[in-house]
Amino acid sequence: MAVPKKRTSKMKKRQRRSHLHMSRLNLSRCSHCGTAVKAHRVCHNCGHYGAKPVVQMDAF
Repeated sequence: MAVPKKRTSKMKKRQRRSHLHMSRLNLSRCSHCGTAVKAHRVCHNCGHYGAKPVVQMDAF
């Protein structure tokens, strides 16, 4: 089994993990009801995608 000869410094460890940070959600407003929705998704509140009704929400 491989064992490191020297300890990895904090700087090297943080440089290696620099791309693992979390990014903000890309939220937009639903054009029908105004709820915050992820981009290119059906609105979970009213069932619209853009201006078109896609899912009937009264069925639930």
